[in-house]
Amino acid sequence: MMPQGAPPSETLYKILQLLFSQKEAELVAQLPIKPFTAEDASKIWKLDLATAQKTLETLASRAVLLDLDNNGVQRYALPPPMAGFFEFSLMRTRGDIDQKLLSELLHQYLNVEEDFIKDLFMGSETRLGRVFVNESVLSNENAVHILDFERASHTIKTASHIGIGMCYCRHKMQHLDKACDAPMDICMTFGSTAASLIKHEYARQVEVSEGMELLHKAYENNLVQCGENVRNEVSFICNCCGCCCEALVASKKFGMLHPVHTTNFLPKVNKDECIGCGKCIKVCPIAAVSFDTDEHGNQIKKALINEDICLGCGVCARACPTKCITLESRLEKVITPVNSAHRLVLMAIEKGKLQNLVFDNQALESHRAMAMILSVITKLPPAKQIMASKQVKSVYLDKLLERIKV
Repeated sequence: MMPQGAPPSETLYKILQLLFSQKEAELVAQLPIKPFTAEDASKIWKLDLATAQKTLETLASRAVLLDLDNNGVQRYALPPPMAGFFEFSLMRTRGDIDQKLLSELLHQYLNVEEDFIKDLFMGSETRLGRVFVNESVLSNENAVHILDFERASHTIKTASHIGIGMCYCRHKMQHLDKACDAPMDICMTFGSTAASLIKHEYARQVEVSEGMELLHKAYENNLVQCGENVRNEVSFICNCCGCCCEALVASKKFGMLHPVHTTNFLPKVNKDECIGCGKCIKVCPIAAVSFDTDEHGNQIKKALINEDICLGCGVCARACPTKCITLESRLEKVITPVNSAHRLVLMAIEKGKLQNLVFDNQALESHRAMAMILSVITKLPPAKQIMASKQVKSVYLDKLLERIKV
């Protein structure tokens, strides 16, 4: 029912059986999509508050629920599968579940069956993730014009909490004997998500200084920063390699469809200064760089960027010994949702699941939740408003949108 969702399969059910007991699954299936309190869960489950609270705390301790402090009020939220409880299950070494078996099942579900990955990264126009530019290669001009939300460093410096966890992707591939040698303890979560993961030891809390050190370590290892596709309050930034990480593996397979949103930059090659060393080709995580060819199809030792699939991460520019690769602004700017609520509603509309948010279990009891959804819808382009109205089939929503047009 979530805007992200997860296509059913026997493999998915086996994954869920490792993460939930039968009773837990029955209870969790009744919970709202949006954040809720222990009192809400108690009413839905028809259990006394103490029992409901204990169950929620048990689930949060295993990171299949997040417990969030919202201005002193304890709320809980169901994380999506990704970025969510799939990753959390492998963000630390655990003895309570068979992580090797889980890794094998996740690899089967994500990398072999592929329905989930296709839906996750290409099931809607609005993408789950976006790439952050490698700030170390920005020119003085670019550094002046780049917006704060385009910088991973800004996310690190302004987050209320910074959590560092084990890279789910490389940990999974380690159990399959296919992991690369990129740093493992380097994936970042922020804000309330980080606070919950830190509390239950799925991530360790660090200060801004260490967060920045790890960002530069990621640059040094030619890792790409893929984070939540929002401008404000980014909840995660993964430092991704091209061989293990789901987002970049998907980008290699389905590059022209842009499974993750690119940066607002493209690398440009000064052919006169290119020495044909091939370092840019070696470090590009999605094989977007190759040697050029002449009119006869013969290879020329000059770097060529495939702009149709390029992420604009800047890894190639950093690796270039002659600095003949520089970043320039794309002609067409990439639009980024304001926050997670904005992205969630957009994805729900595009996937035909808006009614699941509006008529979510207990949602109509919360005027605040309804107001949030309607606030996002009223700011959308007319075409998306029509899609939203059709999905909800609400006379109230139609009248609201008519008033705004007037």
